[in-house]
Amino acid sequence: MRRIRFHEYGGPEVLRSEEAEAPEPGPGELLVRTEAIGVTLPSVRAVRGDGNGGGPPLPGVLGGEVAGKVVGTGPGVTAYAAGDRVTGLPFTGSYAELVTLPVALTSRIPDGASAVDAVALVRGGHVALAALHTARAVAGASVLVTGAASATGHLAVQLARVRGARRVVAAVGPSAGPAKAEFLRGLGVDEVVSYEDASWGEPAEVVLDGVGGEVLPRALAACAPGGQLVFFNSGGGTVPAYELLAGAKTMTGMTMRHFAARHPEVYARHGEELWELAGSGRLRPAVHARFPLAEAARAHAVIEARGNLGKVVLIP
Repeated sequence: MRRIRFHEYGGPEVLRSEEAEAPEPGPGELLVRTEAIGVTLPSVRAVRGDGNGGGPPLPGVLGGEVAGKVVGTGPGVTAYAAGDRVTGLPFTGSYAELVTLPVALTSRIPDGASAVDAVALVRGGHVALAALHTARAVAGASVLVTGAASATGHLAVQLARVRGARRVVAAVGPSAGPAKAEFLRGLGVDEVVSYEDASWGEPAEVVLDGVGGEVLPRALAACAPGGQLVFFNSGGGTVPAYELLAGAKTMTGMTMRHFAARHPEVYARHGEELWELAGSGRLRPAVHARFPLAEAARAHAVIEARGNLGKVVLIP
């Protein structure tokens, strides 16, 4: 099979297409032939070695969401069989024609939906719903989302509205230009602000930060007194503790690995909700571009340039 690895940290150019043996599914795992693979900002940062905790051991492989067809099952698996169309979140080895997928992080693709639909919807939607679940008090609140045009962000602004937010603000990078603002307004946001703006307008009761780094303290400053910031990115960053104290603000970290493990019933319910919302048209996942698996470097370059409007997908 073909897979993508990198033998040194760096930009997209270090990604290499290689031949490898097919993996064997272990207990509680599926072997899936991928039809679509999602590209994420955490993966881009991992290749550069600047994700949380640095990069993966070299030679490096990447995780992320996949969708495809089951071709084998590991010991103890009874819920799925060969031929089932599934999507899920392997935390490693996803840039490949064959991947092992934990059953606990797997769901079926509904009839009529494509593998690309699944990749565009499921991971970003799960992250957005988990962040909103963590924030809790969303109904009737104003919500600000950073990285709002990203694969997760563009779903988060829509899901905030579904959750009853009275006002939704999208924050984007200074290089976004009018295209991102138009894209986001088309998704129903009330206001679009730039990271470089002196003010992000009226403070929001709930802030979802998917960017981190230098944006994180700005995100906290944009949080209203008594409000909550949910931090779910791989970019790190620091905040002044006094900002939390003086404003009686709360900051909570969230990762999908821990959320899914601690709240499996909520995770499962979120998966059903995402497909229901997409089927009814209340949630519109966007695919920015598709690239062949062998051209993963081009896909990473799009993410690094922060030019994507929605999801970037690899096709094996």
